[in-house]
This record gives sequence, C-alpha cells and structure tokens, in this order.
Amino acid sequence: MSPARDPAAPAGAPPRPLATALAAGTVLLDGGLSNQLEAQGCDLSDDLWSARLLVDGPDQIEAAHTAYVRAGAQVLITSGYQASFEGFRQRGIGRAAAAGLFARSVELARRAAGAVDRDVWVAASVGPYGAVTADGAEYRGRYGLTIRELERFHRPRIEALAAAGPDVLALETVPDTDEAQALLRVAGECGLPVWLSYTVAGDRTRAGQRLEEAFGLVAGEEQVVAAGVNCCDPADVDGAVRVAAEATRKPVVVYPNSGERWDAQGRVWTGGATFDPGRVRAWQDAGARLVGGCCRVGPATIAELAVLLGEGGTTHEPGES
Repeated sequence: MSPARDPAAPAGAPPRPLATALAAGTVLLDGGLSNQLEAQGCDLSDDLWSARLLVDGPDQIEAAHTAYVRAGAQVLITSGYQASFEGFRQRGIGRAAAAGLFARSVELARRAAGAVDRDVWVAASVGPYGAVTADGAEYRGRYGLTIRELERFHRPRIEALAAAGPDVLALETVPDTDEAQALLRVAGECGLPVWLSYTVAGDRTRAGQRLEEAFGLVAGEEQVVAAGVNCCDPADVDGAVRVAAEATRKPVVVYPNSGERWDAQGRVWTGGATFDPGRVRAWQDAGARLVGGCCRVGPATIAELAVLLGEGGTTHEPGES
C-alpha cells in the first residue's frame, strides 16, 4: 500500500516527509552541482556562480539535476547556494524578478525529480553569507556581523525559497555558530523542516568552535530533521558524524567534498580526490542517514553510493556489518 500523502506537502512532493524516510533508513543525496554544470560546458567564473544560470541557463541546471536523479539521488539540492537579492540587484535584477529566480531554482529541481518514478525530495539551498561575498569567506566565518545582521540578510532569501514550496531547507556550508543561530531563527519563522550542515576543519567548525557546541544548538529543535557536515575533507567526516549523532540525537547528514582543495585566490581546485564511497558504511554505523557528496563529487560517485546503499536506500542500524 502506498503511504498516505501529507496534506501539507507541496505539489509534486513525495507522499511522505523526508523525516519519515530518514526514520526508515538511509536516504541518498546528490553530489556537487557546480562540477556537473562545468562538465556540461558551463562557465561558472561569475560571482553568482551556478546561480547565474538561473537567469541565462535554466535548462543546464535542470539537466544537471536530472543527471543526479538518474544516478540514484533521492534528494536534489537547488542551485541557489550563492544567490542573494543583493547579488541579483547588482546585475540589474529587481526584487520581484529575483524572487522569481529563487522560485525557479525549486521548480527546476522539482521538474528533474519527475524524471524517475520514485520519491525524490527537493532541498532548497540556503548558503552562508560568506558564499555571497565570493571570496572564500564561508571557509572562515566570523564576518564581523552580528546575529541580527545575519538574520536580516538571510530572511528575504529564506522567505522567497519557502514560498516556492521545497520539501526541506538545506542550511548548508555554515562556518560558525553565530550564523547557525541566525539561520535557525529565520528558518523557524517559515515552518518548513530544515537540515543544518556545518563546514568543518578537523574537529572544529571553520571558525574554530568545538563541534559539541555547534551541534548542541539543534538538540531538541523539532524543525531540524538532520544535522551534520558538508563541504569538508572526507577525512574529517567520521569524527564529525559521531559528535553530531551524540550531541543532537538526530539523523546525521554528511556530504563531503572530493578531497581536492579549493584555492579561493586562484579560483581553482588542487590536489587529488580522496572520497571513498566505501566509507558510507562507517558513516551509517556512526549515525548518518542522509548521505551524498559536495564539491567535485559527480554522478558517477553518487551511482556508486546508490549501489552500496541498495535501490532506494537501505536501513543499516548501528552495529550491523
């Protein structure tokens, strides 16, 4: 029997909430959108990065999402990571038109989700303030802004995305606890489920806070369906997953980079890839239930994860071999 449809679900959404799926087993995320767009021949040298294609290349974004769906992804993260009303305004795009572009990011992912006959959730990307400055600040945090100032920055973006009807908000690549607090407060006003994902270095946030402190912010927060890490070195994942699971008692989300290093000054990736899909079992044992890849992790790797997890994801309880 098919599960009863959530009456509050947006049109085109899967019949069950993402939180219900996470309670039943592991759910597979997509990989890096930017690397797939580059593989399709797109130029992302613009400060808006992949968000520029919301204006002049929406078909490319939908094609990239579709590549991940066909690889087995069960959650698509939208293309608005580096989008902001301020950034669009600098391109001469007014507020109403910019709100339409945020909505388009959700619509494109929803259309790609329709390419397969299975549940695919759409997560609206809410990137950090540092992503919008386009100078690598998301890997440092501590922007010199107060929590209230960060709330004022994020509120219009989150309101525009929430109005478009995603299944969940992805508060992702968050470098410090100040921004996490701002994002959680604003997201709490919209009523949508969220996941919170820090970018980390070793056993601390990029801004240097202990992960126990960082993840402690979401303990008891019902709106938060998962918490974890993304856009980090794969070597930093195992410890972070354990801390997230212990501190939050929630499903853990994890989607690291390939292991290559981003040179923000030269705007190039350096080094070799170290992402090992076989580590997914260890992540599951530690509490991960929402897994995938971030920068430089493409559809081929997501397809490997899909095989390891089994068709549609598998339940793998801690302690199973």
